[in-house]
Amino acid sequence: MQRLSGLDAFFLYIESPKQPLNVCCVLELDTATMPGGYTFDRFREALGLRVGAVPEFRFKLADNQLNFDHPVWIDDEGFDIDRHLHRAGLPSPGGHRELAEICGHIAALPLDRDHPLWDMWVIEGLHGDDGVAVVLKAHHALVDGVAGANLLAQLSSTIPDAPPPKPAASAGGADPLQIAASGLIGAALWPWRLANILPATVATVAKTILRARRGGHTMAAPFAAPPTAFNGSFTRRRNVAFSEVDLKDVKTVKKRFGVTVNDVVTALCSGALRQFLLDRGELPDSPLVASVPVSVHHKSDRPGRNQTTLMLCRLETHVDDPAERLNSIAARNTAAKDHAASMGPSLLQDWAQLAGQTVFGAAMKLLPRVPMPENPAHNVVLSNVAGPQEQLYFLGCKVDGMYPLGPTIAGAGLNITVMSFNGRLGVGVISCPDLVDDLWGIADAFPAALKELLECGAPRRPDDDRQEN
Repeated sequence: MQRLSGLDAFFLYIESPKQPLNVCCVLELDTATMPGGYTFDRFREALGLRVGAVPEFRFKLADNQLNFDHPVWIDDEGFDIDRHLHRAGLPSPGGHRELAEICGHIAALPLDRDHPLWDMWVIEGLHGDDGVAVVLKAHHALVDGVAGANLLAQLSSTIPDAPPPKPAASAGGADPLQIAASGLIGAALWPWRLANILPATVATVAKTILRARRGGHTMAAPFAAPPTAFNGSFTRRRNVAFSEVDLKDVKTVKKRFGVTVNDVVTALCSGALRQFLLDRGELPDSPLVASVPVSVHHKSDRPGRNQTTLMLCRLETHVDDPAERLNSIAARNTAAKDHAASMGPSLLQDWAQLAGQTVFGAAMKLLPRVPMPENPAHNVVLSNVAGPQEQLYFLGCKVDGMYPLGPTIAGAGLNITVMSFNGRLGVGVISCPDLVDDLWGIADAFPAALKELLECGAPRRPDDDRQEN
């Protein structure tokens, strides 16, 4: 068995019927490359040959009332692929809008905790012909953005007829007594963990206060974001929109302005949101604030599937000039990264490790009774994931498009996730239709936001040696 980290378990504890914490990826596939030709049965067979090589696909949760620590992953001995693989048809004309409508429905469906926490939907009839889309959905307790990209890579290859990989070791099993006994040891370490984390937390707070008093830049302050339509209470419904831009054009802007790819991606989100809010007559005078997950997969030595920390970034949506907006975002991002680095890569993970289901459960019951502040903690969750930069074949089918979808979190009912893939950036936008009834205004504004950055010039700073993110 493998015990969930506190951050992994956090996504289980705060999940609710209105807040399913699923991570999705939408793939557009060209089935003409599939060996033997595409049929659903042949696709199912190809998936079955690869499931054994992806241990996460067989992980299921185990817990009991005597366990005082977080739940554990064990191998599902009764694994049945037909519980997880589903088939649907796309209504005419089979375009992106019809696909997005189905994806919104899929993203809103909760995953069954009695079985491995993933599903795959094969959606036939894309573009009105033989095109197929696949939606791979996994629980956030199982994968973060980087782990999700790695999971996708394990089902893919660089040639259409690659042989299936060798089976991987499973998580094994565990009886209730074993789970409880190891959980008791974990609970006994709680005072020692608290004693270690408190000094680090106090030091971090002191550094932040000192930095601010000395006039140094910090990340955006929480509960200072302007109220928007995205920040109301949402229901269990979800709506989705997609977009795509050329990564080469993004790198052209990066080089011209002497910034990072991540800065340009942030500026694209800022430009798209600014235009969307302008068109609705709802653009705030102060900048929107994004909550940005930051991968620490190569920096943290903590266990767990989720290896992230968090920073708050100003999107500078109040700035009219796109060049000025990008330069301001780059400077603010640098300050936010420096501030996040001073906090250390594992502080968030350490605090999550201390809080169990009882603490989070009590908080989830209490929060709806607490009056919402006038200014939300943040407006949008913005994530940028580095994907494979080569042509991939998913179960033998050529991947023509890749669009990630993250979860919406209470307080910010909008998530924009960007993933690079084979020279392109796929953009997935997800919210709740009871907050914003149409997201295509945001998605369709991404190419226009990139075009305006390409058409404006800025001298590159020769002393700026920052690299791509």
